[in-house]
Order: sequence, then C-alpha cells, then structure tokens
Amino acid sequence: MSSNKERILVVESDPVVSDLVARQALGNQGFDIKVVSEARAAIHQAKAFSPDVVIASLELPGLSGKDLIVALSSQNIHVPVIMIASKGQEKDIIQAFRLGASDYIGSPIREAEVVSAVERALKTTRARSERERLSRQVQRTNKELERRVDELTTIFAVGKAVTSITDQKELFDRVIEGAVKITQADYGWLLIKDERTNEFILRAQLNLPKSLAVSMDEPWDDGISILVARSGEPFSIHGEPIDQFMISSLGKSALITPVKLKQRIIALLVVMRKSAREFNASDQTMLEAVSDYAAISLVNSRLFKALDERAAKLQTAVEKSRETEQLKDEIVQNVSHELRTPLVAAKGYVDMIVGGEMGKFSTEQKEALDVTQQKLEKMVEIVEAMNTMHESASPKDLTTQNLNELAGQAVDRFSMHAQQAGVKLITNLPSDALFVQCDAPQIGLVFDSLLSNALKFSPEGGVVTLRIRRTQEDHAQVSVADQGIGISKKNQKKIFSRFFQIDGSTTRNYGGLGIGLALVKEIVEGHGGKVWVESKLDQGSTFHFTLLPPE
Repeated sequence: MSSNKERILVVESDPVVSDLVARQALGNQGFDIKVVSEARAAIHQAKAFSPDVVIASLELPGLSGKDLIVALSSQNIHVPVIMIASKGQEKDIIQAFRLGASDYIGSPIREAEVVSAVERALKTTRARSERERLSRQVQRTNKELERRVDELTTIFAVGKAVTSITDQKELFDRVIEGAVKITQADYGWLLIKDERTNEFILRAQLNLPKSLAVSMDEPWDDGISILVARSGEPFSIHGEPIDQFMISSLGKSALITPVKLKQRIIALLVVMRKSAREFNASDQTMLEAVSDYAAISLVNSRLFKALDERAAKLQTAVEKSRETEQLKDEIVQNVSHELRTPLVAAKGYVDMIVGGEMGKFSTEQKEALDVTQQKLEKMVEIVEAMNTMHESASPKDLTTQNLNELAGQAVDRFSMHAQQAGVKLITNLPSDALFVQCDAPQIGLVFDSLLSNALKFSPEGGVVTLRIRRTQEDHAQVSVADQGIGISKKNQKKIFSRFFQIDGSTTRNYGGLGIGLALVKEIVEGHGGKVWVESKLDQGSTFHFTLLPPE
C-alpha cells in the first residue's frame, strides 16, 4: 500500500453496489480501496486501514450504517462518512447526519455522484490533515523558539556575569554553567594555559566525578583538548572514535573550542555528553559565543587583579600614613607615582580592545569595556586627588567673585552625574549677587568636593540641595544638604581629618580615601572662613562653610 494514495473504505453488503462504487466509480481514480460487507468488519478495518473516507450503506447486516457512525466516533476515529440510502429513507438520512455523517448518495447510484461526494469528503479530510500538519509544525517551531530564547537568555546571563563579577572563580563557574546549559551537555570544564609552563590547568568544572574534580588547579590532559590547542580550531567527536581517548569513560560525545586573545590560545572550553548524540553546528556556534565571553573574563580578571593588588597596596599605605603627617605626605607621593604603572597597563588593554585587535565586540562586550573604563576613571580620580593634596591650600590669587556664579558653575559640572545617579540636584540662591573675596579655582574645588560627597552618599531618588545666604555678620554661608546615610556624633569632628573614613563598611560601599573634606577645611580656613557639619544617622548631612566679603 502506497502511503501517497488516499484510502477509501467501502462498507456494503450488496456485491453489485460495492462493485459499482469500488471498481466502476472509484477504481480508476487512483485511490487505495478496501471493501467489507458488514459494520463489525468495517470497525476493525478502520483501525488498521486508517481510511480518509468511509462509504457505508444505511442497511447493513447486524449493525446498521448509523450504528457504524456511532462506533467509529466512540473509537475516536474521526473520518468523513458518506451514507448510501434508498428512496424512503429520508428520516434515517437525517438521523445519520445528526450522528455525524458528512454526505449521502441516493439509489440508484450514479458513478459521477459517487466521485463528486468522495471529492467533497476528501476536501474536509485534506483540510484537517493540513491543520494537523501545521499544528505539528507550529509546535516544533515553538519548541525551537523556546530553545533559542533559552540560549539567548543564557548568553545574556554569561555576558552580564562577565561585566559584573570580579571574583575569578565565581566568574569561571558561571561560564562553565552557561556552556553546559546552552549545549545541553552533561559535563563541562575550563582549561587555562599557564604562560610559564605552557601546560593547561583545570580552573573550573561542572559535574565531573569527584575522582577528577580533585584535579582542580592542576595540569590536565584529557587526550582531546591538546588537539584543539595545536590546531586552534573547534573540534567535535562522538560515537566509536571517542573510545580511543581516556575521557570516553565520561561520555560518548565531546565538543572543544579554543579561547583566544587575538590569535593566541589562552584557554580551552570543553563540554561533553554521556550519550553519543553529536554536537551540531548550532551547539558549536553557541559554545564559541561563550568562549568569547571567557576570553573577555580572562582579560578582565587580569585587569581587576592588577587593580585590586594596587588598591590593596594603596590601602595599606594609607593606613600606615596616619602615624605622622610627614610620613603621610611621603607615602602619598610614592603611591601616586606607583599608580601610574597600572594606569598605563590598563589603558593599553582598553586601547587594544577598542582598536579592534580582539575583533568586533557585542553590546555585552561593550559593557565589559565600560567596567574597565570606570576602573580607570576611579584610579585617575584618586591620583588627581593625591596630586591636589601636595598643593598648598592657602589662597594664591584673591579676587572679588560672585559666589552665585561659582555655585552655578559647580552645579553645571555635576548635573549629568546627578542625573545618572538618579538624584535631584537643586539650588536655593539669593536673587542678588553675593560677592566674596576668594581664590576662584580653590573655592571651585570646595564646591566640587561637597557636591561629589553629597551625590555619592545620596540614595537613588534622593535630593541634594545647595543653598547660599548672607549671615548677620555679613558673611556668605554655603550649605550642601543630602539625604544619605548620615554621620554619627563621634565622627563629625574627625571627618575633616586627612585620610579619615567613617568606617570599614562605608569604605567598601562608597570608596574614597578621606582626602576631599580635609582639603575643604584647609581651603576654607585659608580664606579666613570656617566649615562644619550637621548630621544624624540615616537622616542625611548638611555641610556648611563661610567666606568673607570683599574688603
């Protein structure tokens, strides 16, 4: 029986009628036709033969044609049924239609009428088959789309981890998790090349047996990865060929892709399945995408490690520098020189990436670059602050200045910063010009330090307010208020000391070296003014300073 032929089941006890329908009318139409003489046999044939159309007589021995319709429906066999009826059976025909018949042929039977009725019924069958085919296709498409969405979600998660996680071990674990999930593998491991020995070291793994997982941070040779290290190209193997390698005890299908920095292989990413199901081209593409993130993570981890080491040295130096003012200045000067080296190295890495030496980079990779740039900007800020500390806080060029204008210029400098931080920056300035005698650049530094400090400690959605008023003594008083974490009573006098930081947790959450407020105090007092703070824990702080009017 050809599966391409449409099937017709004829149920008729009269051999003359069945011959007329099956042979004479439909015999040359290219159908696959079965003929049975009673309803019970028709039910059995309907299950085995799976007809596209059933032609049945209303009058059958035993079960009637109407009974046959009910029986087919109870067996969940839904197929068009054409009834053969004689004159005078109109009521039976109506009942048959109510039970599910699709059409009828009246006696005496005419060949053309049989063919026409079958074609009408087949249109219904074909339409149902097409709907079922489309439904299956939609289901397959939906499953494929779900998998693609899952793959993209996993890729996004890996990219986000690369841009947000600085802990090397955690980052490598995320990369392996993503690689295993996106390729539907059972195992995964990451081998990183030791530049001194040229050996590949196991740095991360997922689901390896304990007997192998204990090899973490040791040289690893699985017998296959070395082939990729030599060729520099991804490699897939499955089935019997994998039996010649020792990792065949883990599974029967493996995929290895190199992790490259420019054209140099710096690591290998391996995934493996227990079954012999081959990794396809899509799996390889996804794994290569993960390996690109692995390359970025390795570059970032080296940058972060170098910066963290420098920051740790800086922190140690700062803590020791509190012993004496002379020692502070010496250490600060040494540290500022020491920081130039990591800044130059970090800039070299950034220039390499931006210059395209690693190839084109995606949005997620751009985010990774942004993180590196933020690190550089922070280091530059620290160095500039240190250099400023070496300068004298005494006024160098006293001139008459409109304090409102200096305040407005400072607000303009920090408006974008405030917007990015989600903090509202507002001013409350007198309507008339308020003149003071000051060194404009130094007072600009005071505004910058206080505004920067207020924005740093303000929560998202908070408000920073800069106010200026004239006191009863005819002095100009500036106030910068925030809604941040506040300062305890015991620390309010200490915060204007060089290198003082409120506590360890604040250092970790907000950063800083404790330089800005000390510089503010020295500049303001050098101008003959005074500076102080009003604050309550968890209710924000307001910093005030005064300046003298022109003589």
